[in-house]
Amino acid sequence: MATDQLAPSLPIREAAQAPAPATPKRSLTSRLPSLTGLRFPAALLVFAYHSALPIPSLRFLADNGAEFDYAKIAGQAGGLGVSFFFVLSGFVLTWSARKKDTARAFWRRRLVKIYPNYAIAWALAMVLFAASYTPVRTALANLFMLQVWVPDFNVNFSVDPPSWSLGAEAIFYAAFPLLHLVFQRIRPQNLKYWITGAVAGVVAAPALAYALLPSGPGIPGGELSSVSQYWFTYVLPPVRIFDFALGMLVAHAVRNGRWKNIGMIWSSVLLVAGYVLTNYVPYLYGQRAACIIPVVLLIAATAIADAEDRFTIFRNRAMTWLGEISFAFYLLHFVVLATTRKLLGTHMFSTPAGIALLVAEVGISILVAWALYVLVERPITKRFSKPRKRSELPTG
Repeated sequence: MATDQLAPSLPIREAAQAPAPATPKRSLTSRLPSLTGLRFPAALLVFAYHSALPIPSLRFLADNGAEFDYAKIAGQAGGLGVSFFFVLSGFVLTWSARKKDTARAFWRRRLVKIYPNYAIAWALAMVLFAASYTPVRTALANLFMLQVWVPDFNVNFSVDPPSWSLGAEAIFYAAFPLLHLVFQRIRPQNLKYWITGAVAGVVAAPALAYALLPSGPGIPGGELSSVSQYWFTYVLPPVRIFDFALGMLVAHAVRNGRWKNIGMIWSSVLLVAGYVLTNYVPYLYGQRAACIIPVVLLIAATAIADAEDRFTIFRNRAMTWLGEISFAFYLLHFVVLATTRKLLGTHMFSTPAGIALLVAEVGISILVAWALYVLVERPITKRFSKPRKRSELPTG
């Protein structure tokens, strides 16, 4: 999941001066509040996916048809939300990059922004439910963000399942300084070819997985793909980095006036159409490929709206606040879901009662996310994002 502050404060040492673009560059002064606000609906998609999983440790709805309908509707919501965050992360880091910065400073900021929340969510999950069935080796792999490198579904999504995406993001952040230098050297008129190549990489991943990897055993909960196919297409960082790189390239295109903006409304319409399409294509294509172009269009359109100071429904105070706590919400919502189910025992609920419980869980997740943001994320980020000056270091 992307967890980037949407402000001009992240970046890397400038590469060689790129050729002057044919059209003026867009201003980079905007803080992109609408993209901040848009983060929460994306996190809510991941919540919907997890709350709809038909497994005993999470489900609330009795087997009366509603549970099946909900699971079907939300079946690809998690994939859409994660893809959105990966593309957004690359876009924002590039958009907000400063000319004078070092890779070391960038990595420091990412570490203090990401890891404290991650470690607390890991600890809560272990204490509240995961310790009783998680092997020590798997727990440690999660703690050090290594779970994404094992082609095992039960390792990839162990302890706090949403946290797997941070293992991928860690690789993206490690690669960002080099990618940023390379992408800065691309002639603006050639960006469209690189963007096309990144989209092709996203589409090629499931094709390669279906063609080259074993078709079994299937992932838990169905035979939609094999474990190895799913891991390669959806989890493996070198494959998922195409999403991140795509966001970076689109940011360069927008910045250099090389982007055809269709607006937020049409981008949203295409995103809905893409999501409907996920029900009619092979499962792994639905996870990323079906929605990747609409996701890119929406992120770019939202950034342009902010850069041009136009109204959007996502830049009000409530939405930007929800966007600011969305990283904590993303990490903690599964803890809330699993703990609530554990406390309520095995009792199943009618559709109205189940909906009420889900709404309550969203509210609880928001409250605990707010607490984590206020007590941990914001103060630690503010305190440790910059190295201490020499005069502030202890002596003796």
